[in-house]
Amino acid sequence: MTAMRYSSSGVNKPIREIAYETLKHAIITGEISAGIRIVETEYANKLHISRTPLREALRKLERDGLVEYVIRRGVVVRAFTIEDVEEIYTIRNVLEMITLPAIIRNATPRDIKSMRDKLQEMDRMMAEGNIEKLSSLARAFHDQLTAISGLKRILRVIQGQDEYIHRFSALSIAKDKRRAEAHREHYRIVEMVENKDLEGFEAIMRKHIESSKQSCLAALKETTVQKRA
Repeated sequence: MTAMRYSSSGVNKPIREIAYETLKHAIITGEISAGIRIVETEYANKLHISRTPLREALRKLERDGLVEYVIRRGVVVRAFTIEDVEEIYTIRNVLEMITLPAIIRNATPRDIKSMRDKLQEMDRMMAEGNIEKLSSLARAFHDQLTAISGLKRILRVIQGQDEYIHRFSALSIAKDKRRAEAHREHYRIVEMVENKDLEGFEAIMRKHIESSKQSCLAALKETTVQKRA
């Protein structure tokens, strides 16, 4: 990792909280890889902070299950496990399903048009094979969809899981078979919202989230096997 910078949005936050968020983002996105030791002096220097707030941030990361203390090695970044993926998707599934009736109630023609515009852009990225941009657009599509609900407290909890889901969805969408299927499901999602079909919306969202989870689990298992080989 070359450099770590604080977000300007964190200006009024305690140093330990900014350090925690910075490290959490780096770990979830893979900038700091699983198995890497987090040496206090090294990372305190990178973050331009003292070791005390760094230790507090590391304790919080340990509670999140992102790092662990290993005898004679110190603090080490944990690899995501099958259990991690299962748990995070279960949480996300429950939360997203709660928002669906509010999305149906609140969605406007402008919302529908905006989502369809994203889908058309995704069509182009699919044709070009631009998976990185496609993944980014898919995240933006889902962020917009849940935001329509207007359920601010639930949205804040969902946002707390977003970085994990974005990392996992990137694994899922990289799979050729899942990529095309997920894109077709996006069109069905918009159709159900436009038609105010709550039952159909709930059914397609359950399928969409479960299929994404299973694809991610398959990718994670494949990666694990490759590392052992």
